[in-house]
Amino acid sequence: MDVIISKTRTDAEKKAGAEVVDAIRRKPDLVLGLATGSSPIGIYNYVAEHVRDHGLDVSKITCFALDEYIGLEPTHPESYHSVLTKYVTEQWGLKPEQVFIPNGMAEDPRAEAENYEAEMAKRGFADLQIVGIGSNGHIGFNEPGSALGSRTRVKTLHPQTRQDNSRFFDNDIDAVPVHCITQGIGTVMDADRVLMIATGAAKAVAVAGMVEGPVAAMVPASVLQFHRRCDVYVDAVAGAALKARDYYDFVSANEDAIPKPRR
Repeated sequence: MDVIISKTRTDAEKKAGAEVVDAIRRKPDLVLGLATGSSPIGIYNYVAEHVRDHGLDVSKITCFALDEYIGLEPTHPESYHSVLTKYVTEQWGLKPEQVFIPNGMAEDPRAEAENYEAEMAKRGFADLQIVGIGSNGHIGFNEPGSALGSRTRVKTLHPQTRQDNSRFFDNDIDAVPVHCITQGIGTVMDADRVLMIATGAAKAVAVAGMVEGPVAAMVPASVLQFHRRCDVYVDAVAGAALKARDYYDFVSANEDAIPKPRR
């Protein structure tokens, strides 16, 4: 796991965004996993800029949303269908059929989750999965106590998650759905590469637990310590609780200084 610490949120978003742009350029038919919430928006804006101003070709990529609320119409402004339509599908100029999002209004949400997992499996799962982290250490909506090998399924949101997300619902926790469909931890781990973005002081304890704490179901994101390639992009305040902060700062300062082999 590589931890890249930037001074500001904007710097962290740009560095993470540059990795996504590079991944698309290297593999034009990239399968990209999309996180929602506020954390990755800067990444999506960065990619949109490169599509618009630098000719980045996204015509062959396929995207899969990480999760979706159950019970919100796709047109609801806080449904993840609406969020990804606004920040990805429309900004990047994608066709709707390039972006898969669980149907939160499905009559049988459990069957919808199984079908969604199967759709990802057809493509070998994500080449690159973007994730954020909740203040309680969740990734996707895999709350504390989630099985570390879990697959896409229906989950009940933790009260802390609903409280955190109430800011998107006019601070009305009763308006926040109780259930969701989320990719499982095992599903995320099947991605070839995982890119985490975490910014803000509220994420500091969760980031430290994920990077340096024991791998445990109570901090679901900690399982990423076992991932073969996970890059963690944080700003200074989100990385403030890391015990090995000095080392991560040194790594970040020297990330582009790997010497070339002598001939």
